Amino acid sequence: MKRRPLVAIVGRPNVGKSTFVNRLLGSRESIVDDMPGVTRDRIYFDVSWSGKEFTVIDTGGIIPGMEDKIMLSIFTQVEIATEQADAIIFIVDGLEGLTSVDTDIANLLRRSDKPIFLTVNKIDIPEKSAFIADFYALGIGEPHAVSAMHGTGGMGDLLDEVTNILPEYVAEDEVRNIKLAIVGRPNVGKSSLVNALLGEERVIVSDVSGTTRDAINTDLCIENNCFTLTDTAGIRKKAKVEYGVEQFAVTRAIKAIQDSDVTVLIIDVTEGLTDQDKKIAEISNDAGKAILLVVNKWDLVENKETYTINEYTKSIRQEAPYLDYAPILFISAKTRQRITKIFPMAVEAYDYANKKISTSLLNRIVLEAFALNPPPSERGKILKAYYSTQVAVGPPTFIIFINDEKLVKINYKRYLEKKLREAFGFIGTPIRIITRERKEKGK
Repeated sequence: MKRRPLVAIVGRPNVGKSTFVNRLLGSRESIVDDMPGVTRDRIYFDVSWSGKEFTVIDTGGIIPGMEDKIMLSIFTQVEIATEQADAIIFIVDGLEGLTSVDTDIANLLRRSDKPIFLTVNKIDIPEKSAFIADFYALGIGEPHAVSAMHGTGGMGDLLDEVTNILPEYVAEDEVRNIKLAIVGRPNVGKSSLVNALLGEERVIVSDVSGTTRDAINTDLCIENNCFTLTDTAGIRKKAKVEYGVEQFAVTRAIKAIQDSDVTVLIIDVTEGLTDQDKKIAEISNDAGKAILLVVNKWDLVENKETYTINEYTKSIRQEAPYLDYAPILFISAKTRQRITKIFPMAVEAYDYANKKISTSLLNRIVLEAFALNPPPSERGKILKAYYSTQVAVGPPTFIIFINDEKLVKINYKRYLEKKLREAFGFIGTPIRIITRERKEKGK
């Protein structure tokens, strides 16, 4: 099959689903917390067991019949996950015993007509094995006693049984994959944009600030490029971030920027470019990531004749001149206006971030820049450039060997950056210019 087999991890809140996923991965990828409802979206992770590759879907804890808006959204996510899945691991809490909610979930899962593996978690010592007897009443097969926290019990036997019934997966030739981190302040429309791009309710959208807590990855291929979209938690000012799950989620969002190829910074057109937007852009710039500025909710701008895109663009450039290399796109995730332009713009930024310049051409441009606008002398000394070379990509990084570091001024570095951008583009990506002192021969 072309895609990896899918295994959905489902159950009521706080039975240890994310701990189970983290045990499979051998790392803390899913957020784990004692507060029920921490995992709210479908989160996909690739796993390998005994040479067989598959994808697990970590889902939000469900309580059937609960009318809470977020809980209903989680229930919808679980329904979609079970429809997509080739197998279902249904996790229950062995210490709490069988509950009516477990029974309701079992009845729902039975309708899916998918293989179901009943997994009784938190059985960490043999003496607790007696706790699994009640779960036979669910009528969905032999319970597997495990301890996701400690990786003990029948974890190995369970995974052997699951992988034995999964369809074969043959990996295709590797294609270029561009990682896009969808970031911004809370409630600017990040999850709405991801759903609009995917054409499905992939992540939960709510007016409640902080609905997205984990960094959620989704893969999408368009023509010759594949993208991994990472929807992240809204990044608030540090002083306003609550300790615990939110702090962890914000840390994960920042890590998503650092792990990305391109940062897609979502800005709310009704609020303009805020100080926090600038701070997020600085995080991306410091990490050396290409960036797109995507202004959302353009449908809410009523008088577009006087409040034009050009005027709004000018305002952003004035507010953040250090981001003058970043393309700006005006969209509406709600109406899908211009959203598909994000992908070609991201490809362009990615390509420029990984662009390599020949040494001979680079030296010609740098020497021409010095000749067109010689640096001012200081105490009779003049800054000289001997040789230039590119030493890295992502971002493009250049070393210019000069005669005296004391003569290098920040304004002249900015001038050199401008000339490099004029010559080579570098749209959407920061560039780094490093100067190193080298004494003239004979001195």
